[in-house]
Amino acid sequence: MLPIQPVLQLAFRTPRAYALLSISAAVLTALLKLAAWSATGSVGLLSDALESTVNLAAACMAFWALSLAAKPADAEHPFGHSKAEYFSSGVESGLILVAAVAIIQAAAGRLAQPEPLADLGSGMALTLLATAINALVAWTLLRASRRFDSIGLRADAHHLLTDVWTSVGVVAGLALVQITGLQILDPLIAIAVALNIVGTGWGLLRETASGLLDRALPAEEQARLEHVLDRHRNAGLAFHAVKGRVAGSRRFVSLHVLVPGDWSVADGHRICDQLEQEIELILPRTDVITHLEPIEDPASWRDERLAWERPAADPSGRKGG
Repeated sequence: MLPIQPVLQLAFRTPRAYALLSISAAVLTALLKLAAWSATGSVGLLSDALESTVNLAAACMAFWALSLAAKPADAEHPFGHSKAEYFSSGVESGLILVAAVAIIQAAAGRLAQPEPLADLGSGMALTLLATAINALVAWTLLRASRRFDSIGLRADAHHLLTDVWTSVGVVAGLALVQITGLQILDPLIAIAVALNIVGTGWGLLRETASGLLDRALPAEEQARLEHVLDRHRNAGLAFHAVKGRVAGSRRFVSLHVLVPGDWSVADGHRICDQLEQEIELILPRTDVITHLEPIEDPASWRDERLAWERPAADPSGRKGG
Protein backbone atom coordinates (compact mmCIF):
# COMPACT_ATOMS: atom_id res chain seq x y z
CA MET A 1 0.00 0.00 0.00
CA LEU A 2 1.45 3.39 -1.02
CA PRO A 3 2.08 6.02 1.71
CA ILE A 4 -0.58 8.73 1.68
CA GLN A 5 1.74 11.72 1.08
CA PRO A 6 3.31 10.46 -2.20
CA VAL A 7 -0.16 9.53 -3.41
CA LEU A 8 -1.42 13.04 -2.63
CA GLN A 9 1.52 14.58 -4.47
CA LEU A 10 0.65 12.54 -7.54
CA ALA A 11 -3.06 13.35 -7.36
CA PHE A 12 -2.62 17.03 -6.39
CA ARG A 13 0.06 18.60 -8.56
CA THR A 14 -0.91 22.25 -8.11
CA PRO A 15 -1.96 24.44 -5.16
CA ARG A 16 -5.38 24.86 -6.80
CA ALA A 17 -6.06 21.13 -6.47
CA TYR A 18 -5.53 21.41 -2.72
CA ALA A 19 -7.85 24.43 -2.62
CA LEU A 20 -10.57 22.28 -4.23
CA LEU A 21 -9.97 19.67 -1.51
CA SER A 22 -10.47 22.41 1.08
CA ILE A 23 -13.73 23.52 -0.56
CA SER A 24 -15.08 19.95 -0.55
CA ALA A 25 -14.15 19.49 3.11
CA ALA A 26 -15.75 22.84 4.04
CA VAL A 27 -19.07 21.87 2.45
CA LEU A 28 -19.12 18.50 4.21
CA THR A 29 -18.12 19.79 7.66
CA ALA A 30 -20.53 22.73 7.50
CA LEU A 31 -23.42 20.35 6.79
CA LEU A 32 -22.36 18.05 9.64
CA LYS A 33 -22.10 20.91 12.13
CA LEU A 34 -25.39 22.48 11.08
CA ALA A 35 -27.00 19.10 11.67
CA ALA A 36 -25.34 18.95 15.12
CA TRP A 37 -26.65 22.42 16.01
CA SER A 38 -30.14 21.53 14.75
CA ALA A 39 -30.17 18.44 16.93
CA THR A 40 -28.99 20.14 20.14
CA GLY A 41 -29.81 23.85 19.98
CA SER A 42 -26.34 24.56 21.40
CA VAL A 43 -24.99 28.07 20.81
CA GLY A 44 -21.52 26.57 20.97
CA LEU A 45 -22.33 24.26 18.08
CA LEU A 46 -24.01 27.13 16.24
CA SER A 47 -20.81 29.17 16.54
CA ASP A 48 -18.83 26.18 15.31
CA ALA A 49 -21.15 25.81 12.31
CA LEU A 50 -20.83 29.53 11.53
CA GLU A 51 -17.07 29.21 11.44
CA SER A 52 -17.34 26.27 9.02
CA THR A 53 -19.50 28.31 6.64
CA VAL A 54 -16.80 31.00 6.81
CA ASN A 55 -14.28 28.27 5.95
CA LEU A 56 -16.22 27.57 2.76
CA ALA A 57 -16.10 31.21 1.67
CA ALA A 58 -12.40 31.37 2.53
CA ALA A 59 -11.62 28.18 0.59
CA CYS A 60 -13.39 29.58 -2.48
CA MET A 61 -11.37 32.79 -2.13
CA ALA A 62 -8.16 30.74 -1.85
CA PHE A 63 -9.00 28.85 -5.04
CA TRP A 64 -9.56 32.11 -6.93
CA ALA A 65 -6.33 33.66 -5.62
CA LEU A 66 -4.23 30.56 -6.34
CA SER A 67 -5.67 30.39 -9.86
CA LEU A 68 -4.68 34.03 -10.44
CA ALA A 69 -1.23 33.53 -8.88
CA ALA A 70 -0.55 30.62 -11.27
CA LYS A 71 -0.96 32.84 -14.35
CA PRO A 72 2.31 33.61 -16.15
CA ALA A 73 3.79 37.09 -16.40
CA ASP A 74 2.29 39.38 -19.02
CA ALA A 75 2.72 42.91 -20.35
CA GLU A 76 0.76 44.45 -17.46
CA HIS A 77 2.33 42.22 -14.80
CA PRO A 78 5.95 41.58 -15.90
CA PHE A 79 6.84 40.12 -12.48
CA GLY A 80 3.94 37.65 -12.55
CA HIS A 81 0.83 37.35 -10.39
CA SER A 82 2.23 35.51 -7.35
CA LYS A 83 1.18 38.28 -4.93
CA ALA A 84 -2.46 37.38 -5.58
CA GLU A 85 -2.06 34.83 -2.76
CA TYR A 86 -1.94 37.73 -0.31
CA PHE A 87 -5.53 38.60 -1.26
CA SER A 88 -6.52 35.14 -0.09
CA SER A 89 -4.54 35.21 3.16
CA GLY A 90 -5.79 38.73 3.93
CA VAL A 91 -9.42 37.77 3.39
CA GLU A 92 -8.99 34.57 5.40
CA SER A 93 -7.44 36.38 8.36
CA GLY A 94 -10.27 38.91 8.23
CA LEU A 95 -12.89 36.16 8.08
CA ILE A 96 -11.31 34.45 11.09
CA LEU A 97 -11.73 37.68 13.07
CA VAL A 98 -15.32 38.09 11.79
CA ALA A 99 -16.11 34.52 12.84
CA ALA A 100 -14.73 35.22 16.33
CA VAL A 101 -16.99 38.30 16.67
CA ALA A 102 -20.02 36.32 15.46
CA ILE A 103 -19.30 33.56 17.99
CA ILE A 104 -19.02 36.06 20.86
CA GLN A 105 -22.28 37.78 19.85
CA ALA A 106 -24.17 34.49 19.70
CA ALA A 107 -22.73 33.36 23.02
CA ALA A 108 -23.50 36.68 24.74
CA GLY A 109 -27.18 36.28 23.93
CA ARG A 110 -27.19 32.78 25.40
CA LEU A 111 -25.43 34.07 28.54
CA ALA A 112 -28.31 36.46 29.11
CA GLN A 113 -30.93 33.76 28.47
CA PRO A 114 -29.60 30.23 29.06
CA GLU A 115 -31.58 27.47 27.37
CA PRO A 116 -31.60 23.71 27.99
CA LEU A 117 -29.78 21.58 25.43
CA ALA A 118 -31.09 18.40 23.79
CA ASP A 119 -29.58 15.29 22.21
CA LEU A 120 -26.01 16.20 23.13
CA GLY A 121 -24.67 12.74 22.28
CA SER A 122 -25.52 12.85 18.58
CA GLY A 123 -24.52 16.51 18.31
CA MET A 124 -21.07 15.84 19.76
CA ALA A 125 -20.60 12.77 17.56
CA LEU A 126 -21.39 14.73 14.38
CA THR A 127 -19.07 17.53 15.48
CA LEU A 128 -16.20 15.15 16.24
CA LEU A 129 -16.58 13.56 12.80
CA ALA A 130 -16.38 17.02 11.19
CA THR A 131 -13.39 17.85 13.38
CA ALA A 132 -11.51 14.75 12.24
CA ILE A 133 -12.12 15.71 8.60
CA ASN A 134 -10.90 19.26 9.19
CA ALA A 135 -7.79 18.08 11.05
CA LEU A 136 -6.83 15.73 8.22
CA VAL A 137 -7.38 18.38 5.54
CA ALA A 138 -5.50 21.03 7.57
CA TRP A 139 -2.51 18.69 7.96
CA THR A 140 -2.58 18.01 4.22
CA LEU A 141 -2.73 21.71 3.37
CA LEU A 142 0.14 22.55 5.71
CA ARG A 143 2.33 19.94 4.01
CA ALA A 144 1.30 21.30 0.62
CA SER A 145 1.99 24.91 1.67
CA ARG A 146 5.58 23.96 2.45
CA ARG A 147 5.87 22.02 -0.80
CA PHE A 148 4.63 24.96 -2.91
CA ASP A 149 5.75 27.75 -0.51
CA SER A 150 2.18 29.03 -0.66
CA ILE A 151 0.90 31.56 1.88
CA GLY A 152 -2.61 31.02 0.47
CA LEU A 153 -2.60 27.32 1.39
CA ARG A 154 -0.91 28.07 4.72
CA ALA A 155 -3.62 30.60 5.60
CA ASP A 156 -6.33 28.11 4.64
CA ALA A 157 -4.68 25.41 6.76
CA HIS A 158 -4.46 27.70 9.81
CA HIS A 159 -8.07 28.69 9.27
CA LEU A 160 -9.09 25.03 9.37
CA LEU A 161 -6.95 24.47 12.47
CA THR A 162 -8.80 27.27 14.26
CA ASP A 163 -11.98 25.42 13.36
CA VAL A 164 -10.53 22.21 14.79
CA TRP A 165 -9.70 23.88 18.11
CA THR A 166 -13.07 25.58 18.15
CA SER A 167 -14.78 22.22 17.75
CA VAL A 168 -12.63 20.58 20.41
CA GLY A 169 -13.43 23.38 22.85
CA VAL A 170 -17.14 23.27 22.07
CA VAL A 171 -17.36 19.49 22.50
CA ALA A 172 -15.43 19.74 25.79
CA GLY A 173 -17.87 22.39 26.96
CA LEU A 174 -20.88 20.29 26.00
CA ALA A 175 -19.41 17.31 27.82
CA LEU A 176 -19.12 19.46 30.95
CA VAL A 177 -22.70 20.65 30.50
CA GLN A 178 -23.83 17.04 30.27
CA ILE A 179 -21.86 16.10 33.40
CA THR A 180 -22.62 19.13 35.59
CA GLY A 181 -25.93 20.35 34.21
CA LEU A 182 -24.58 23.93 34.15
CA GLN A 183 -26.04 25.36 30.92
CA ILE A 184 -23.98 28.55 31.22
CA LEU A 185 -20.83 26.60 30.39
CA ASP A 186 -21.98 26.32 26.77
CA PRO A 187 -21.70 30.06 25.92
CA LEU A 188 -18.65 30.54 28.17
CA ILE A 189 -16.72 27.87 26.26
CA ALA A 190 -17.81 29.45 22.96
CA ILE A 191 -16.45 32.86 24.05
CA ALA A 192 -13.17 31.36 25.25
CA VAL A 193 -12.65 29.60 21.92
CA ALA A 194 -13.48 32.80 20.00
CA LEU A 195 -10.87 34.77 21.91
CA ASN A 196 -8.31 32.06 21.22
CA ILE A 197 -8.76 32.12 17.45
CA VAL A 198 -8.40 35.91 17.34
CA GLY A 199 -4.66 35.36 17.79
CA THR A 200 -4.47 33.19 14.68
CA GLY A 201 -6.38 35.70 12.58
CA TRP A 202 -4.23 38.60 13.75
CA GLY A 203 -1.01 36.68 13.02
CA LEU A 204 -2.12 35.92 9.45
CA LEU A 205 -3.16 39.53 8.95
CA ARG A 206 0.30 40.76 9.98
CA GLU A 207 2.01 38.25 7.68
CA THR A 208 -0.18 39.40 4.79
CA ALA A 209 0.62 43.07 5.42
CA SER A 210 4.32 42.25 5.59
CA GLY A 211 4.16 40.46 2.22
CA LEU A 212 2.41 43.38 0.54
CA LEU A 213 5.29 45.62 1.63
CA ASP A 214 7.89 43.55 -0.27
CA ARG A 215 9.66 42.08 2.73
CA ALA A 216 13.24 40.83 2.47
CA LEU A 217 14.19 37.20 2.05
CA PRO A 218 13.90 35.13 5.24
CA ALA A 219 17.15 34.90 7.23
CA GLU A 220 17.73 31.26 6.28
CA GLU A 221 17.41 32.07 2.56
CA GLN A 222 19.68 35.10 2.92
CA ALA A 223 22.29 32.84 4.53
CA ARG A 224 22.10 30.44 1.59
CA LEU A 225 22.51 33.32 -0.84
CA GLU A 226 25.54 34.65 1.07
CA HIS A 227 27.11 31.18 1.06
CA VAL A 228 27.00 31.16 -2.76
CA LEU A 229 28.45 34.66 -2.99
CA ASP A 230 31.22 33.84 -0.49
CA ARG A 231 32.54 31.12 -2.77
CA HIS A 232 32.97 33.67 -5.56
CA ARG A 233 34.37 36.33 -3.22
CA ASN A 234 37.15 33.89 -2.40
CA ALA A 235 37.88 33.73 -6.16
CA GLY A 236 38.47 37.49 -6.33
CA LEU A 237 35.01 38.81 -7.20
CA ALA A 238 32.97 41.31 -5.18
CA PHE A 239 29.26 42.02 -4.81
CA HIS A 240 27.07 44.80 -3.55
CA ALA A 241 23.56 46.21 -3.92
CA VAL A 242 22.39 42.68 -3.13
CA LYS A 243 18.63 42.84 -2.75
CA GLY A 244 16.04 40.10 -2.35
CA ARG A 245 12.28 40.21 -1.89
CA VAL A 246 9.43 37.77 -1.43
CA ALA A 247 6.31 37.87 -3.60
CA GLY A 248 4.00 35.01 -2.65
CA SER A 249 5.75 31.78 -3.60
CA ARG A 250 8.29 33.57 -5.81
CA ARG A 251 11.58 35.25 -4.95
CA PHE A 252 13.35 38.09 -6.74
CA VAL A 253 17.09 38.74 -6.26
CA SER A 254 19.21 41.47 -7.83
CA LEU A 255 22.92 42.13 -7.32
CA HIS A 256 25.90 43.97 -8.78
CA VAL A 257 28.80 41.72 -9.78
CA LEU A 258 32.25 43.34 -9.71
CA VAL A 259 34.87 41.61 -11.87
CA PRO A 260 38.38 42.55 -13.11
CA GLY A 261 38.13 45.29 -15.69
CA ASP A 262 40.31 43.44 -18.19
CA TRP A 263 37.81 40.60 -18.47
CA SER A 264 36.08 40.23 -21.82
CA VAL A 265 32.32 40.70 -22.16
CA ALA A 266 32.07 36.95 -22.72
CA ASP A 267 33.90 36.23 -19.44
CA GLY A 268 31.63 38.57 -17.51
CA HIS A 269 28.53 37.12 -19.12
CA ARG A 270 29.67 33.61 -18.26
CA ILE A 271 30.18 34.36 -14.55
CA CYS A 272 26.82 36.15 -14.33
CA ASP A 273 25.08 33.18 -15.93
CA GLN A 274 26.83 30.86 -13.49
CA LEU A 275 25.77 32.98 -10.51
CA GLU A 276 22.16 33.12 -11.67
CA GLN A 277 22.04 29.34 -12.06
CA GLU A 278 23.62 28.72 -8.64
CA ILE A 279 21.22 31.09 -6.90
CA GLU A 280 18.18 29.62 -8.66
CA LEU A 281 19.37 26.16 -7.61
CA ILE A 282 19.50 26.97 -3.89
CA LEU A 283 16.43 29.26 -4.02
CA PRO A 284 13.80 27.60 -6.25
CA ARG A 285 11.20 29.79 -7.98
CA THR A 286 13.61 32.74 -7.94
CA ASP A 287 14.23 35.33 -10.66
CA VAL A 288 17.81 36.65 -10.54
CA ILE A 289 19.02 39.90 -12.15
CA THR A 290 22.76 40.65 -12.27
CA HIS A 291 24.55 43.88 -13.16
CA LEU A 292 28.21 43.67 -14.23
CA GLU A 293 30.75 46.32 -13.14
CA PRO A 294 34.58 46.69 -13.28
CA ILE A 295 36.06 46.17 -9.82
CA GLU A 296 38.80 48.82 -10.28
CA ASP A 297 36.45 51.68 -11.25
CA PRO A 298 35.63 53.95 -8.24
CA ALA A 299 32.19 54.61 -9.72
CA SER A 300 31.40 50.92 -9.29
CA TRP A 301 31.59 51.34 -5.51
CA ARG A 302 29.11 54.17 -5.14
CA ASP A 303 25.99 52.01 -5.30
CA GLU A 304 23.80 51.86 -2.25
CA ARG A 305 24.25 48.70 -0.18
CA LEU A 306 21.59 47.07 2.01
CA ALA A 307 22.35 46.99 5.73
CA TRP A 308 22.27 43.19 5.97
CA GLU A 309 24.91 42.74 3.28
CA ARG A 310 28.50 42.43 4.50
CA PRO A 311 30.89 45.18 3.32
CA ALA A 312 33.26 44.03 0.61
CA ALA A 313 36.67 45.70 0.32
CA ASP A 314 37.89 46.73 -3.08
CA PRO A 315 41.57 46.47 -4.11
CA SER A 316 42.23 50.14 -3.21
CA GLY A 317 41.15 49.64 0.40
CA ARG A 318 37.71 51.22 0.08
CA LYS A 319 34.60 49.34 1.19
CA GLY A 320 31.66 48.59 -1.03
CA GLY A 321 28.68 50.77 -0.29
